Amino acid sequence: MSSDDRGATVFENAFALLRHAVESGRIPGGVLGLIERSGDRVVRATGFAQTVGAQRAMSRETWFDLASLTKVIFTTPRILALAAGGRIDLDAPLASIIADFRQYAPHCWERQVTFRQCLGHQTPFPAVEPIYTYGDEPDRLRAFVLQREWRAGPPVYSDINYILLGIALERIEGRKIRAMDAGPGFAFAGPADQTAATEFCHWRERIICGEVHDENCFALQGSGHAGLFGTADAVLDFAAGILRADAAGDPVAGWMREPLSDRRTHGWERPHEGWSGGSLCNASVIGHTGFTGTGLWIDFERGRAWTLLTNRVHPTRHADSGIFALRSAVGDAINRM
Repeated sequence: MSSDDRGATVFENAFALLRHAVESGRIPGGVLGLIERSGDRVVRATGFAQTVGAQRAMSRETWFDLASLTKVIFTTPRILALAAGGRIDLDAPLASIIADFRQYAPHCWERQVTFRQCLGHQTPFPAVEPIYTYGDEPDRLRAFVLQREWRAGPPVYSDINYILLGIALERIEGRKIRAMDAGPGFAFAGPADQTAATEFCHWRERIICGEVHDENCFALQGSGHAGLFGTADAVLDFAAGILRADAAGDPVAGWMREPLSDRRTHGWERPHEGWSGGSLCNASVIGHTGFTGTGLWIDFERGRAWTLLTNRVHPTRHADSGIFALRSAVGDAINRM
């Protein structure tokens, strides 16, 4: 069997895992894609983009709410590019850009938090906060985020880190995130008839489709932690660009690979026991997932990347979709190539 035939067989084995998850009713549908350093790629879809309110088939062209992939596809590269250009110091506090951050408590811990700590989720912020429950005016909610006395705890993966990084980007750019360029192939909303539906939102009282699923991002009308939409091919194009940048010695790609802890780099997750990429990844792999059922993993050593995009929260997040086991199993299948 040639290497091409073996690769095709392994991809089909990985795709079969996704197809089984759909056929067993765990998730409505999904798209799996793989790209090699050579530019060769394979992308396959299965199942449905929407099953409630309407029924639409999933396809390669389906747009997804990428959820927390926004952190690594949109926010992280922009923060790191600003650092590479000398416009920010990664070890400087966010307050060096957001001067009014906790402005009534000049010696508080929040004003000492740095860009690098936020990128690596090494801050005392809580994992999540229902910011949307405090009001519906986006500028006032930004003020709430900046002036709140946050409860401190052990470092955890926190949306607050990236909400703050997004506010810093807005201050530097002089415009809100949704007025920025989302990047090639991406947008801050998806065409409703081409986008995978997410869940029935009891707050908004409708099935969410084409608008951001994350309540905080919706209330803020754009944020650094969520809100990006794109197709599997757009995600793979982004990954291919990172692989090329790394090969060229670009500092942004270098920072993305640089460990900040045993689990994280600048923005990304790195292999550890029980992580989303499976047990067979080499140490060069970085990856990230999104709450809606999305994920991207980049293997620098082997020069390839794979993305698994699903609508596992449709029509509700309150069901056992099996997404955690599915991601790991798909990663292991891919890494048997």
